Amino acid sequence: MKFINFAVVKFAVFLTLGILAAYYFSVSYLMLPYLPVILILLFIIWKIEKKQLKKSFVFGLLTYLFFFGVGFSGYQVTFPQFQKNHYSHRIPEKTKPGNILLSLKITEILKPDRLNNKYLAECISVSNKKTKGKLLVNIQKDSLTKQHTIDDILLVSTKIVKIQKPLNPHQFDYAAYMEKLGVYNQVRISRNAILKVKKGEYTLRGIAERIRQHLISKLKKSSITKDEQSIIQALVLGQRRDIDKTLYANYAAAGAVHILAVSGLHVGILFFILKWLFYPLRSIKRGKLVEGILIILCLFCFALLAGLSPSVVRAATMFSLFLFAEQIQKPTNSINTLFLSYLLLLLINPLWLFQVGFQLSYLAVLFILLIQPKLFGYWYPKNWFLRKFWAIVTVTIAAQLGVIPLSLYYFHQFPGLFILTNVGVLPFLGILLGAGILIVLLSTIDLLPEWLSFLYNKFVSTLNSFINWVAKQDAFLFQDIHFSEIKVISLYLIIVSLVVLLKRFSPRRLQAALVAVCLLLSAYIYDKYKASSNELIVFHKSRTTAIGIKQKTTLMILRNDSLLNLDTYPFKGYRTEMQIDSFSEREIPSVFSYNNKSILILDSLGIVPKNKIIDIVILTSSPRVNLERLIKTVRPSQIIADGNNYKSYVKRWSQTCEKKKLPFYYTGNKGAFILE
Repeated sequence: MKFINFAVVKFAVFLTLGILAAYYFSVSYLMLPYLPVILILLFIIWKIEKKQLKKSFVFGLLTYLFFFGVGFSGYQVTFPQFQKNHYSHRIPEKTKPGNILLSLKITEILKPDRLNNKYLAECISVSNKKTKGKLLVNIQKDSLTKQHTIDDILLVSTKIVKIQKPLNPHQFDYAAYMEKLGVYNQVRISRNAILKVKKGEYTLRGIAERIRQHLISKLKKSSITKDEQSIIQALVLGQRRDIDKTLYANYAAAGAVHILAVSGLHVGILFFILKWLFYPLRSIKRGKLVEGILIILCLFCFALLAGLSPSVVRAATMFSLFLFAEQIQKPTNSINTLFLSYLLLLLINPLWLFQVGFQLSYLAVLFILLIQPKLFGYWYPKNWFLRKFWAIVTVTIAAQLGVIPLSLYYFHQFPGLFILTNVGVLPFLGILLGAGILIVLLSTIDLLPEWLSFLYNKFVSTLNSFINWVAKQDAFLFQDIHFSEIKVISLYLIIVSLVVLLKRFSPRRLQAALVAVCLLLSAYIYDKYKASSNELIVFHKSRTTAIGIKQKTTLMILRNDSLLNLDTYPFKGYRTEMQIDSFSEREIPSVFSYNNKSILILDSLGIVPKNKIIDIVILTSSPRVNLERLIKTVRPSQIIADGNNYKSYVKRWSQTCEKKKLPFYYTGNKGAFILE
């Protein structure tokens, strides 16, 4: 495919490289002041060379350096240290702060956990001094807890603390995830810590959230059942918080989770529905312009209601650029438009680059544009139905080729029946979305007919049953796949080199494909070698003791709970990352040996072996033990306390070990203990 303006692609690439450089290489000084210097040099060279058709190498280099610098600086200015009024500068760093007075404006509602309602908030003041910066807000649930909404301002007395890193290895790092949203700290508050609540100045997101909640409340009064309501909320309003966990897991296993996340697919369908609805406007004077404006307004209103997720904003921006090109009667290219929207969005918010939805959305569309026409061209059925069927199959394959390396990296699973799922669902998604919008609108004005509710209920129920059936085909769901960054890069190189090779065969292109295959094989060998080490690990888990003994690719779990599920946290992530092929479990012995070290597990029974020297003592189940006497008896070189202990006991043990100058390790503070 020929690019109309290849420069847009280059600018986008260098902007991305700048953001990545700022992310991976921390620089203590701000790069932003250097950008005006580059701009002045660019202007001088342009004035000198403006009559030349082809610009000099120096001009090109400075242009790419400028976009690199914009990306670098754009990401840098999200760091608290480069924000003069950031709330962190109002808090003492060397001493632990007590409760301080914070004024927080809710900017986003997050999915609650079992104990807390969760929000993102802008910290607008600390002790009545104006500040800025985002915080994660956890409000403890109780029977009187009121659900807050966007634009609410809370006056609270609390502590600002760091978001905790995972305490077990190879688990989802929520702190790192939040940092990529520009959130570095959190507050935990009870209802009593909220001193005052008031309505802040309305924002677009706040107005959209109120409209969305009103629509949801109206929808809940209809006869549509709970699971089906949650699907409409996800499809039309971008609200997935009410989807049942099992139902969501079924969609993920069937390879159809993209249907529940409002994305470019939904915006594209809505775009064509709006084009059809507003087409009659073209018959009036300036009707084409009015049509374009109305479609763009509708697309961004939909994006606003859907929560302004990066994938929705990307799609709305991309289709708006298509309409703009149509209005000015300038031919455009889909890939150019895709990269232009990518460039604009990263200029607005560089942090979007690190959001999984943003990455998957752009890669899926890019590979559809690059690969689907070629795949579709291999077979052109004369039958209309077969032609549409083949189009869906080729689009699905192209999109999967674009996202599969990243999907394996982030989610460690691959739905083998993704083609069946998409062929069964995509032809009806337009009806599902269009009818869903109609139902939401009719329910809002209390004019939703019972027959329409019944039909839609049956339709979504049938869809859920189909998804459930596909998800149950366990033989086609490949899980716990270890996939490192080097494997991601290698697989993308293989896909791209094979696509290039299929377009035009040449020995050099074949060599490139073979080199990519060799790189992937090398990555597999290296990852296997890295995971072949042996180690003992004391996992951190509340109210449960679990000790893992890893020998190359086998894992034995020593546990005190016969109901312990080894397919859940924290074992699942560990097994995947360490490429465990087989694992077993057994009860915890009181004394055992590992790597020439004797280990005593002291539980609530508190039985201490006599006349035996112990290297490591692991305290669990809050044993009532005189630690000083124990140390004198068994003379250990280290004491370890896991998560299955009262914190008051742990504090006392820590003080005793400090007094005896004996190393003390608590998994609740330092994370899982690993002995190699």
